[in-house]
Amino acid sequence: MKVIIVGGGASGCSCAARLRRLDEKAEITILEKTSEISIASCGLPYFVGEIITERSQMQILSKQSFETLFNIDIYLNTEVCKINTSQKTITTGDDKVFCYDKLVLATGAKPILPHIDGLDNIPHFVLKNLNDADKIKEFITRHKPSNIVVVGGGFIGLEIAENLAHLGIKISLIELNCHVLPTVDSDIAAYIHQALKTHNIDLYLSKSVQKTTENSVILSSGEQIQSDCVILALGQKPATSFEIDSELKTNEKGSILTDEFMQTSIKDIYACGDNIVVQDFVSGKLKMTALAGPANRQGRLIASHICKQGYTNLSIQGSGIIKVFDLCIAFTGANESLLKQSHISYQKMIIASNSHAAYYPNASKLTLKVLYAPDGKILGAQAVGKEGVDKRIDIIASIMHMKGTISDLRDAELCYAPPFSSAKDPINLIGMAIENARNHLFEPYFEEPSSDMIILDVRPEKSYKQEHIKGAINIPAAQIRARLQELDKNKTIFVYCFKGYTSYLVSRILILNGFKNVLSYAGGYEHYKIQKQNI
Repeated sequence: MKVIIVGGGASGCSCAARLRRLDEKAEITILEKTSEISIASCGLPYFVGEIITERSQMQILSKQSFETLFNIDIYLNTEVCKINTSQKTITTGDDKVFCYDKLVLATGAKPILPHIDGLDNIPHFVLKNLNDADKIKEFITRHKPSNIVVVGGGFIGLEIAENLAHLGIKISLIELNCHVLPTVDSDIAAYIHQALKTHNIDLYLSKSVQKTTENSVILSSGEQIQSDCVILALGQKPATSFEIDSELKTNEKGSILTDEFMQTSIKDIYACGDNIVVQDFVSGKLKMTALAGPANRQGRLIASHICKQGYTNLSIQGSGIIKVFDLCIAFTGANESLLKQSHISYQKMIIASNSHAAYYPNASKLTLKVLYAPDGKILGAQAVGKEGVDKRIDIIASIMHMKGTISDLRDAELCYAPPFSSAKDPINLIGMAIENARNHLFEPYFEEPSSDMIILDVRPEKSYKQEHIKGAINIPAAQIRARLQELDKNKTIFVYCFKGYTSYLVSRILILNGFKNVLSYAGGYEHYKIQKQNI
């Protein structure tokens, strides 16, 4: 059996390695367009920023090692131009012809390059492969830039902005949307905005680049930013530009459509990785998901199916995580924007907790958000903090995968010792908070208070005097029962505290004493302040 894999990235190499482990006799060939194979693509920004110092560390396996270990033929700098499905042949740019029994299209994606007037006037780069990273590093070494503009606030844009800032370069980050990292909601993205500003990165939101000169970038707003070069991080599109003699079914953006075994519309041809669309776990819609984990699993699935040990591909939750300076931001499932676009009814909860027991040294704040359906099904989650973020989202992602509900968050039995967590983990706490809301024990509130509300600050007087929400009155929680007469039962009362727990307690006191319209601000005062300053 001859198997040709077009593409030597995560999914292609995963497929090749699994094939060899299942079939020692198969003739396996990888055709790779670039000069690289099996590189650590996700580490490229850190290589540019010299966090990863050795170029060799970016190579998971060299061509020679991969060929020797797995007995695979690898052709680098080899671009596939034509596929003849009737004859089962592939023609490359240098007119070589390869025959196949099974063909795997793991061609990945390529960076989106927008039309910008005058872009050729200024040095500009993308960051897709190791060669791109080399070019950026060479430019920095040779020209020692003082200012760099990064266009795009997704994963690559945020990571390269952080790493260039580590090198002492002044960074300006341009994002067309109203917030960075579109996989999370604006209330979580606000924490990223704050981190960027704290580290002296100029952030330009809801703006695009209209024009460049030799040493500046001009935005749609008319603002002009001094810059020695531009790095474009505007996302990716599927790399499916080869010629094929049969109809290969794709969506309107060119992403390949596959079945549950990763088979395309053409017999004996599979596809995997960033050039396909996958089914979203929550909405059921097809979407492109450029994540290394799913890509690796898809390559493995194809190899298993070819060797008749197949299983079906599952829908994708889209779990991910990113570090932005000292912050970690993680997510799984749908965000509010996707749920609204998909017309899926949902509710939400936000809590502020600690990464581990507050009395144990160096506990840090962790903000956790869960989106759920009226029947209790978990639809998505997001978290932000300095530590413990990955653990919490991984737990929720696993519960979602097993079709769990918000009750499983409340009841999850998790490891506990003071250096690692609290007896009531943030997972348990948010499950309990959701249960309380569903049982109408309190009403969580997520918006700015309106002018007709009583804004009640229940923090200690000292904290209130330092800063508070405009128009708020202060009755510390310990005094609330003795001062109920100071509050008007006919008005809506907006209650807030440090993190959201004490406001819940006060809400219960007010409700049990006959107050009908009580709102407890979810997330606490610090969350409110970050929203106010960064959205």
